[in-house]
Amino acid sequence: MTAAIDIATVWAFIIAFAVFVYIVMDGFDLGLGILFPLFPQKSDRDVIMNSVAPVWDGNETWLVLGGGGLMAAFPLAYAVLMPALYTPMIVMLLGLVFRGVAFEFRWRTRPSERNRWDIPFFAGSLLAALAQGIALGAILQGVHVEGRHYAGGWWDWLTPFSILTGIALAIGYALLGATWLVMKTEGPLRDKAYHLSWFLLFAMISAIGAVSIATPFLHIQYTQRWFSWPGILLTAPVPVAVAAVTLLLLRSLARKRDYQPFFLTLTLFALSYAGLGISMWPYIVPQSITIWQAASPENSQVFMLFGVAVLIPLILGYTGWAYYVFRGKVKAGSGYH
Repeated sequence: MTAAIDIATVWAFIIAFAVFVYIVMDGFDLGLGILFPLFPQKSDRDVIMNSVAPVWDGNETWLVLGGGGLMAAFPLAYAVLMPALYTPMIVMLLGLVFRGVAFEFRWRTRPSERNRWDIPFFAGSLLAALAQGIALGAILQGVHVEGRHYAGGWWDWLTPFSILTGIALAIGYALLGATWLVMKTEGPLRDKAYHLSWFLLFAMISAIGAVSIATPFLHIQYTQRWFSWPGILLTAPVPVAVAAVTLLLLRSLARKRDYQPFFLTLTLFALSYAGLGISMWPYIVPQSITIWQAASPENSQVFMLFGVAVLIPLILGYTGWAYYVFRGKVKAGSGYH
C-alpha cells in the first residue's frame, strides 16, 4: 500500500509539473496574442510574431503530456472531470486551433490581407486563456460526484468564481507576454511593453488577491487549510513571497531590466500554482476524489514511469536547445519566417 501511495504521489507531481511547464511556456505565447490589438503597427506585429515563431508550436507538447498523463495515471479523475469541463475544453481547443491556423496563414498571404488573420490570432489566444482559467476555477470550486461518476449539469462550470479565475489567468498571460517583449525586443516596441507591464502587474496582483480572498469561501476545507494550525505554516509564506516578488518586479521595471521582469513574473505564477496545490492536496477532484482513489493499478503506473523518465528529459532537452539557438533580441526585418 505504501508503494502504491508513493507511485501515485510521484505521478501527481509529474502531471502538476507538466501542467505548470505548459502554463509557463505557452502562457507568454497566448499573452502575445492577447496584447496584439495594442500594437496596431504591422512592423511591431511582425516582430512580436517572430519573437515566438521558432518555439510556439512545441509548447503544446506539455499540454498533451499533462492530459495524457491524467488519463493514464488517474483514469477515474479524467472520467469525472472531462464531462464536467466539456464546454471550456472544447472552447480552449478551438481557440488553439484558430490561433495556430492564423499564425501560419498570416505569413502566407499578401501584406494587405494580413490583418484578417490578426483577428483570429487575438480571438483564439483570448478564448484559450479564458477557457483554461475557467476550467481551473471550475475544478477548484469542485464538481458534483456521485459514486464514481460526474452527476452535475452541462453548465455547472459557469459561475462567478470560474469567470474570475478565467479573467485572472488571461491578465497573467498578458503580463507574461509583455515581459517577454521586454526581454526579446528593443526600441519603441520594448518601451511600450515596459509601459504595459506596469498596468498589467497591478491588474495581476489585484486578480491574485481577489481569487485568494474568494477561494477560502468555496469550501470549509480550504478555510481550514489556509487559516488553521498547522496548515498555516505552509500557507503563510505564500502571500509574503508574492509581496516580495512583486516589489522586486516593480524595481526591475523601474530600472528597465531586460530579463528580470519575465523571470520574476514566472516566479509569481509559480507561487500562485503552489498556493493552488496547497489548497487542493491531496484531492485531484477537490473534496471528492483523492489521488490514491483515482490512481490506476500500481503496475501500470510503474510501467509508464519508465517511459516518462525517458520522455521528459528529451522534451526538456530539445526545448532548451530551441530557446538557446533563438536567444537574443528580435529585430525588425529579420526573423524566423
